[in-house]
Amino acid sequence: MVSTEAAVVIESSVPSPVAASVAAAAVAVAVEVEAIKTTESMLTNLDLETVSVLDFDKGDPTMYEAYWKSIGEDFEITISASQALSYFANPKSFCWFMLPKLEQKIRNLHNLVGNAVVEGRHIVVGNGSSQLIQAALYALAEPLDPPSPISVVSATPFYSCYPQIADYVRSGLFKWAGDAHAYVKDAPYIEMVTSPNNPDGELRGPVVNKANGMLVHDLAYYWPQYTAITEPVDHDIMLFTVSKCTGHAGSRIGWAIVKDPDVAKRMVKFMEISTIGVSKEAQLRAISILEMISTNSCPSNFLGFGQSVMAERWKKLREALKGTDVLQVPDFPPQHCNFKRDYNECHPAYAWMKAQEGLNLEEVMKEESIRVRGGGTFGCPSNYARLSMLGRDKDVDLLLKRLPSILKRLAH
Repeated sequence: MVSTEAAVVIESSVPSPVAASVAAAAVAVAVEVEAIKTTESMLTNLDLETVSVLDFDKGDPTMYEAYWKSIGEDFEITISASQALSYFANPKSFCWFMLPKLEQKIRNLHNLVGNAVVEGRHIVVGNGSSQLIQAALYALAEPLDPPSPISVVSATPFYSCYPQIADYVRSGLFKWAGDAHAYVKDAPYIEMVTSPNNPDGELRGPVVNKANGMLVHDLAYYWPQYTAITEPVDHDIMLFTVSKCTGHAGSRIGWAIVKDPDVAKRMVKFMEISTIGVSKEAQLRAISILEMISTNSCPSNFLGFGQSVMAERWKKLREALKGTDVLQVPDFPPQHCNFKRDYNECHPAYAWMKAQEGLNLEEVMKEESIRVRGGGTFGCPSNYARLSMLGRDKDVDLLLKRLPSILKRLAH
């Protein structure tokens, strides 16, 4: 490259006016080079800043990557160009877009784990549990033909996406009505019951308990990685998802276990209108994954892996918070797990953190380049925040290294 010093040499050794034009060109090149260097430096610093921000806001289950990478070539799916072309998977079934083998694998997995009753129940597959929630709300509200939207409630702290899911399309059938504890109307309502609860990990039941109420049980985290399996639950509508069961969030596969066949049919109708079913490629992937887990044909035990990772992470987090009260997380007494046949501590997918009143915990974490989800989105004060425990090991390790600085900030 030509520097400004080189331009001076050129000017003194080359006859004018050639020297002047050459020197000017050399200076211009030198300035451009310096500008490029400055830009590269800025971009490098920007990249470093971006990398340094730890995202513990989203419940993205990337902790399972390590396990599935260890499987390697033992787990591969090949789909030919001629396979799965039709809209229909099983025209004789009410859920005509669900592959029969997927239904069977779902039933096998629940029978293995013992977390839900599937005998005599109807399975509805959907594009993740978010679509199934909307389908369930539609299926429950539609036959009532309400003069005004039916209230949808959930006890605080409630899943932060419930308000958006209920209100996004501004349906005339239902609308978000907030905290179930505050619901006093003598009118039909739908209560979302999340157990284990997102964000605080508590096993819980309905709150309103009125005769004209309808319930949807969101059981995305009722798996032995996160909690003790105390019984096979048996509710009117139960929602599960591959995302939190196996970690394959990108496949967008969820399912509902439904008692009432008419409710199940209306849920299918909702998905028929909104997405004309569910991708067969995603279903084929789910079939292979669920079969490996339910038959224990993996080289190492998948559910055992999940339990081990979650237990280790919670142990490290509690050790880091030991001896301080400026940042607290819930305690979970051991419960007997029917799946493990032993007493099991709960290790929820999220750490529900509480700082002293008056603080904005989300903002405090942001100052330490850590993204969490603030308590306000869960219907709680700002001194609460949800921190995901589902990310990669390296991010969890970095979080633990930054905790002393966070605790010091909170103590002052």
